[in-house]
Amino acid sequence: MARFEPYSTAPVPERAILVGVDLGRSEWSCEESLAELARLAETDGAEVVLTMTQRLDAPVPKTFIGKGKVEELCSYVRNLSADVVIFDDELTPSQQANLERAVGEPVKIIDRTALILDIFGVHAKTHEGRLQVQLAQLQYVLPRLRGMWSHLVGEQTRGGIGSRFGQGESQLEVDRRLVRARISTLRRELERLERRRGVQSKARWDSGVYRVALVGYTNAGKSTLLNRLTGAGVYVRDELFATLDPTTRALELEEGRKITITDTVGFIQKLPTMLVESFKSTLAEVRAADLVLLVVDASDPHRELEIAAVRSVLEEIGADQIRCVEVLNKCDLLDADDLREVRTVHPDAQFVSALSGEGMRGLLYRVAQEASADSVSMTVLVPYEKGLLMKMVHERCQVMRESYVQDGLLATVRADARMASTLAPYAVDEAS
Repeated sequence: MARFEPYSTAPVPERAILVGVDLGRSEWSCEESLAELARLAETDGAEVVLTMTQRLDAPVPKTFIGKGKVEELCSYVRNLSADVVIFDDELTPSQQANLERAVGEPVKIIDRTALILDIFGVHAKTHEGRLQVQLAQLQYVLPRLRGMWSHLVGEQTRGGIGSRFGQGESQLEVDRRLVRARISTLRRELERLERRRGVQSKARWDSGVYRVALVGYTNAGKSTLLNRLTGAGVYVRDELFATLDPTTRALELEEGRKITITDTVGFIQKLPTMLVESFKSTLAEVRAADLVLLVVDASDPHRELEIAAVRSVLEEIGADQIRCVEVLNKCDLLDADDLREVRTVHPDAQFVSALSGEGMRGLLYRVAQEASADSVSMTVLVPYEKGLLMKMVHERCQVMRESYVQDGLLATVRADARMASTLAPYAVDEAS
């Protein structure tokens, strides 16, 4: 018999109750939105034990849900031994405080925004990603700093010597000042990193390399697609927001032209505004792209709503005018009838399976077409002493024909406007 009883060191998942209010104003039904909230909760390590809903014309100002529902929630929390209650919509600081008082400690009351911020905090790996998440978290916490010094405020009410200094209020103001100072520091650091990213982006722009950005709803398969196309080796897992930090990889098309592909953070409905603001330097990679590949999970029954959510964020960050191609991923999970129906709705989309490799040649051909859409045909004679220019011809142009003659490289190419301008002094009559 063992002297000591072994015990598990694995973390015990928190028991969560989800609460949603159906206001009848969203394209997403309350049930669909709560199903996504359940996936978010599971991604963050929670076990969902109950889902509650209420139909209201408008949220109750004091507690978001009605008085009867609050009492019902308190009963469920006690009977199910819940650790956390997660609301599907953002709570005001006063609503959160009132609900915490009603439910009682140590049960936590959080909302969808806090849950997403917590997931981002776990998954951010790079220095910039962690700074962006910390900034968003502090912006969320700042208006919610309260109650931490209520014992000192209570001392004020008793009167007597020293009661006129307002210790509790002073400490709360100190905390707020410290948080504001940290927010300012984070913003300065992120601005510095954004300038550095801008220099890198400008270098890519000056190089003339065609830039492609992968965007899409979270868990649509963007990272898997990047791995399939470039062998990037990016972390892939079947969970929401598995990757947050942008990854850029080079890819050479069959025609010999080199492009870059960037995987970006996944989007979601009700994406907190503070996250979009915090991740603006990362999302700048999307704004700087020449082509956006909007990756969609073809097997998801909510794919149309997810496409709308992604396009809404693209519009919010000023990237809605960039040329966009829809890529319906995971098409191998659809049967023939469903696939035919989706093709009818999205006739111009590319249908692929990043996991199996199906449709990859067609996707690359479409990318090559888009990259050459504004190109012009020209014949140039590049002298041998212009070695760098020869290299640029092979990397940035589609070479139709080439031969090495006495005076240099004679090539017929398709070049974009910037490259055509560079090659203009070396243009020759094709007939000659």
